[in-house]
Amino acid sequence: MTDIALITPHLWFDTEAREAAAFYCSVFPESRVLGVTTLPDTPSGAVEVVEFELAGQSFQAISAGPMFKFNEAISFIVRCETQAEIDRYWDKLSAVPEAEACGWCKDRYGLSWQIVPRAMDAMMRCGDAEKVSRVVRAFLGMKKFDLAALEAAFDGR
Repeated sequence: MTDIALITPHLWFDTEAREAAAFYCSVFPESRVLGVTTLPDTPSGAVEVVEFELAGQSFQAISAGPMFKFNEAISFIVRCETQAEIDRYWDKLSAVPEAEACGWCKDRYGLSWQIVPRAMDAMMRCGDAEKVSRVVRAFLGMKKFDLAALEAAFDGR
């Protein structure tokens, strides 16, 4: 038995909780499915509850029918060190091209992700309004973030 985290995101799927957990575990290093439990006789019938970890963060998913759908009100931020890392996560997670904007993408299950360079945190908190404005103007025109272009905007190049 593993320790249960204080806060664990819980994701509601129609029928794909087990499939989605396996997919997410294949995308992120140091990730694993911890277990699957079937709950019989719920209002949705028999449902599967999947416990998994993504890069050390606990998650739970349920396959409990089509009552609820994901929307952009909730997204997961993935902070990347390099452009290669941004590209890798983007290529694996983005499945809805029309949902791509400003570093946001949507996966095949409808879950929204923000794939961002870790350096952007410091850029946005630098305290220089002109630098921040240049970065914002640069990323507003992007789908997938281009780290070199963001750094150039920040530096005024």
